[in-house]
This record gives sequence, structure tokens and C-alpha cells, in this order.
Amino acid sequence: MPTTISFTYLQSPIGPLLLASSGSRLHSITFPKSGSPATPGSNWNEDALAFKEPIRQLQAYFAGELENFDLPLEPQGTPFQQKVWNELCRIPYGQTISYGELANIGNPNASRAVGLANGSNPIPILIPCHRVIGSSGKLTGYGGGLPIKEKLLALEKRQLRLL
Repeated sequence: MPTTISFTYLQSPIGPLLLASSGSRLHSITFPKSGSPATPGSNWNEDALAFKEPIRQLQAYFAGELENFDLPLEPQGTPFQQKVWNELCRIPYGQTISYGELANIGNPNASRAVGLANGSNPIPILIPCHRVIGSSGKLTGYGGGLPIKEKLLALEKRQLRLL
């Protein structure tokens, strides 16, 4: 029997986000493309009530009132991707690391694979792949686009200055 996918949209400072879950676990957040909301799957069911807590926490994050999310997540990926995504969750709010530093999770020669796993993160923001930057300190690739990455990093740095 196929799993039922629920979805809703959240209007955010970085555009409309498409949230999707199966059961009680969030499994994806999709950024808008060219300013337009992402499109849900054809067999998905809209259910805003199922996302009450994720929406509350994301709104608190965007308001600068929440640094750490506490939600059940279910990102779909390989064991290696899962390992990379777990490491991403260890990067403190408002801080950044390089792809090379992230690659040191097991095999420093795996920086390309780590970069690909980072780029395939299905739950951005909550799994903070935006906190990974180039070794030169410059912003590099981001699924939502560099302007969104820049906004997320600026939001976190601005909030840290207010503490």
C-alpha cells in the first residue's frame, strides 16, 4: 500500500516553502523555483493541520526566537547521506564550516561525495546545509540558490548579535 504524503505551504521570508510528510515525520522542505512555489506530487494531500508544530518552529526560527529544531524528521537517503546530514545538524547556529571540514567526518578524500550528499539534503533549514561554505569563506552552491543561503546565514548572524 503506498504511503500517503501530506503537504502544506509556509509563507516565509525566503519565499513559499513546500513542507511534506508521511505520517508524523517531516521528510522534505522544498524551496520556491524562480519565485514560484514548488509543486506537490499528484497523489499528495494538502493538510495544514498536520504541520502545526513544524510551522510554529519554522516561524520562530525566522523570527529569531529559535535556534534548534525539535521535530521528528525522516530524510530519505543512503547511509552515507544520512551520516553527512547528521553531521550537518552538529554545526552550531550562526556558525559555518567548509566542505573540507565536513568531509573529515570519515574520509577526507570524500569531499566530492560529501558535497553531493550536502546538496541532496531533502530537509534544508532544519538540517542546516546552508551553514557549509567554500574553503575560501565564499558562499558556494545551495539548492535554494545563493540569495536564500545568504539570507539564512545573515538571519542567524544577526540574531546572535542581538543576544
